[in-house]
Amino acid sequence: MARLIIWSHRAVEDLDSIAAYIAQDSEAYAKSVIRTILKKVRLLSKFPFIGRIVPEFEDESIREIFAYNYRIIYKVTDLEVIPAAIIHGKRILDLSLEP
Repeated sequence: MARLIIWSHRAVEDLDSIAAYIAQDSEAYAKSVIRTILKKVRLLSKFPFIGRIVPEFEDESIREIFAYNYRIIYKVTDLEVIPAAIIHGKRILDLSLEP
């Protein structure tokens, strides 16, 4: 059964920030990165457990997949996949993250 993708406010803001930052140098590359992130998130609808458990949380329902150097952090529920944040792999994850 496919799960619904419900974007958190933070994840949408992260996506916008990533696009704006990359577009300063290359609009085409920004579009490519965002397209790849969106494809990966859509894949989670059918395969929510393909990502690894986020080491900082050690919670089976909080997982991550990677797109380029970005961590797509998401929560899996019985009916939904909730992208909670999208951060660069070199940034420290805010442990107060609420998916």
